Amino acid sequence: MAFRDGPFENIKVPLVLSAAVTVVIAIIGCVLLLISDARAENSPYQPVRAGVETVAGPVGGVFAAPVRWFGHASDYVGGYFFAVSENRRLKRELAELQPWRDQAIALKNVNARYEAMLGIRPEPPVDMRTARSITDTRGPFSKARLLDVGAARGVKVGNPVINEHGLVGRVVGTSPGISRMLLLTDVASRTPVLIDRTDARALLTGDGSGNPRLEFVRGVGAVQAGDRILSSGDGGGFPRGVPIGVAAKGIDGSWRVKLFSDRGAIDYVRVMLFEDFGQLIGADDLNAPPLAGLDTLSEATADQGAAITDSAARRTGAREATAPAGGTE
Repeated sequence: MAFRDGPFENIKVPLVLSAAVTVVIAIIGCVLLLISDARAENSPYQPVRAGVETVAGPVGGVFAAPVRWFGHASDYVGGYFFAVSENRRLKRELAELQPWRDQAIALKNVNARYEAMLGIRPEPPVDMRTARSITDTRGPFSKARLLDVGAARGVKVGNPVINEHGLVGRVVGTSPGISRMLLLTDVASRTPVLIDRTDARALLTGDGSGNPRLEFVRGVGAVQAGDRILSSGDGGGFPRGVPIGVAAKGIDGSWRVKLFSDRGAIDYVRVMLFEDFGQLIGADDLNAPPLAGLDTLSEATADQGAAITDSAARRTGAREATAPAGGTE
């Protein structure tokens, strides 16, 4: 049924009314544009504009609330699905790492048995001092920090400083209550290191950047990207095996080290009271005379004593038989 055949066929919209409605809508639009103009602050319409904004603000907030709720809901749903996928990934990694954990435990037990069989004495733990560090801007080094422990707590020049991730630097100055720590990234820092995979030696040299250089690497192909870098202990300044970082190729083509210590803040560190490897062995063992072991021999048995006496008698008889008849000169 057409519109004109229905009950509304006699309804007619006057042309004047249509034009009047159009004009009113246009005037309202012009007024809204005028009062919403940011440059009309000094215009006489400013009070009207302020009133409209006062009314439109809460109304806009009401209309915007569903949009905000929808955004929060979508974020929640997205976070939920992301957490599920992340949980699955972590479970896969955990399943892959479990065989390595079992292998590490087995190797640890085997090494302990070998050490017991060979009579190897493990190195005793090195005493440590926990300290808080702050940036040192007035010292002679560009990359240094101050520690709130000093000589009164046993800290000495050369002691290594570590955090929960790895080696941070070493102590280069002490006072009774304060110490200065030189970071591995300072231009004056030189640290003997080794590449864990190949046991090759190198020198870790700071150049002021966040990634110190690997120099004087021994061996062709001794370093690859991702190799773990440890302290070598050469020179006795650092204990062997302290984790430092991983090797990476720099943009200049040189080998550099991404420091483990950069994974966290170094506001709190630990000072290893390590001077040299001599402190890892008892002083009595180091100062023992070369033939001190002769005093620990067990007493000879009767058969051993008889054999020694017989051997001495034979040597005496041999010397008498070869001596001249007129005596010895």
